[in-house]
Amino acid sequence: MTRLFRQIISFIRFDATHAEKIYLVKCVLGALICYSFYFLLPQYPLYWAVVSTVLVFTPENNNQLAFDRIKCNMLGGGIGMLLYFVPLPNMLLLGLGIALTIVIGLALRFDKTIRTALAAVVIVLVEESSHKDWTVAIERIVCVVIGCTVALLITFLFSNAKKMMD
Repeated sequence: MTRLFRQIISFIRFDATHAEKIYLVKCVLGALICYSFYFLLPQYPLYWAVVSTVLVFTPENNNQLAFDRIKCNMLGGGIGMLLYFVPLPNMLLLGLGIALTIVIGLALRFDKTIRTALAAVVIVLVEESSHKDWTVAIERIVCVVIGCTVALLITFLFSNAKKMMD
């Protein structure tokens, strides 16, 4: 308990490593960019792009892991998109989507990033109303792609900035 308390106090003072500070900036920047899209186009559920964006970044600023998370985001979104049109109750589709995402993700050796794919499949498949409309799936997959694109651009921006400083 004392260690946790010290970590909280340390964080409040923002006694973070350089990598943790970069992680914080990337997440906030990505969230603000995606939320700006949502603010400009409120008729679309672009807030889902924020979720996809912040899931990509890592506190270690590991670019390979970020790229793998982007791939997994696309995998989960794609599986969700394909299943959306299967005529089953949403609860069964969600379970099937999670199972397929895990099986395919593990087969593709995305063991460490599979949770990102699971988040994307949930984003696409979860229904907020009883009326099933295919445009919802299209909008959500577009949100996942936008979030991944923003995360990719930020990752490249920070990688290039680091190379220029070295």
